[in-house]
Amino acid sequence: MALGAAALVAPLTIALLVAPAAAPGEVELTFTDPDIIESSGLVMTERFAVTVNDSGDRARIFTVDRRTGRTVGTTTWDAEPVDIEALAPAGADEVWVGDIGDNLGRRETVTVTRVPFGEGDRTVPGDSYELVYPDGPRDAEALAADPRTGRLVVFSKAVLGGTVYLAPKRLDPTQPNRLEAVADAPGLITDAAFWPDGSRIVVRNYGRAVVLAADDYQELGDVRLPPQRQGEGIAVDPEGGVFLSSEGVRSDVLRVTLPAELLGGASSNPEETDEDAAPGDPAESRDADSSSSDSEPDRWPWLLGTGLGVIALVALVRSLRPR
Repeated sequence: MALGAAALVAPLTIALLVAPAAAPGEVELTFTDPDIIESSGLVMTERFAVTVNDSGDRARIFTVDRRTGRTVGTTTWDAEPVDIEALAPAGADEVWVGDIGDNLGRRETVTVTRVPFGEGDRTVPGDSYELVYPDGPRDAEALAADPRTGRLVVFSKAVLGGTVYLAPKRLDPTQPNRLEAVADAPGLITDAAFWPDGSRIVVRNYGRAVVLAADDYQELGDVRLPPQRQGEGIAVDPEGGVFLSSEGVRSDVLRVTLPAELLGGASSNPEETDEDAAPGDPAESRDADSSSSDSEPDRWPWLLGTGLGVIALVALVRSLRPR
C-alpha cells in the first residue's frame, strides 16, 4: 500500500516542480443559486455570466449578474439532453449549448442548440443541430465559436491528447453535420474559448490552461491554473478577461491573469464578421494572418505530468491487487 501511494504521489510532485507558477486568480463572483450545482460551461459578457449544469440536469441555462452572483434569468427549451458539457457565444444575447459529453463513447451523434439568455425566465424551442464525428464516437466537453465567423470548434477529451474538430461552415438542421478533424489537442480538455479578436484560443483541463494559435491550433504556451474543486469552465469576455468556473454549490468564478507572452498581439476588439454570416452562424473561416511563435512552446511539463500520472495510477492499481 505504501509503495503504491508513493508511486502515485511522486510523479504528481515532479509535475508540480517542473510546472510554471500558477496564473494569479481572484474571485470575480460567487454563484448564489442553489440550482447551479455543477457549472460545466461558461460564457462571460459585460453584464452577465451564463452557465449550465453538467449532465443530469434538464435543458436549461442560467443568466447570472456579474456584480452580485444572483441568477436573474433562466432559459429552458424542449429537449431531453444526454450530457450537456459546454457553452459558447452565439452572437448578441445567445449561446450555443453543447450536449456533447459521451464518457462511454456510444453516441452516434451529439447536439448543439442555440438559445437566448438574459433577464427573466423564458421557454424557447431552441435551434438544435446534430453533429457526427468522422472517426467514430468521442467524448467532448469543450465547445468554442470563432468570433470572426461563428464557426464552431469541438475539442475531444482524452487522457493523452484529443482532437480538434471543425463544424461545417453552415449547419443543416435536417441531418447530422459531419465534423472535420483538423489538429491534435492537449489532454483532458474540459473547456475552450476564443479571444475576442479570434487570434487565439485558450483551452483548459483540471489544472492547466494552454493558449493555441487560432489559425493552426499550435500551442503557444501553457500556465498552471489556481486550485479549484473541479474546474471545468473557461471564458473570455469582450474585454479579453479570462475567467474560470468550477463544479460545486455556491462555487466561485475566478478571474485569472495570463502571462503577457501568451497573449502576443491578441486584441480585445473582434474583427468584423463575414458579410454573409450573422453572428453565431457557422460560416467560412478567413485565412488568419498571424505570425507563429519563433520556437515551439515548452510542452514537456504538461506531457510529463500526464504521462507519469497514468504510470502512477497503473502502479497503484497493481500494488493493491490481492496476491
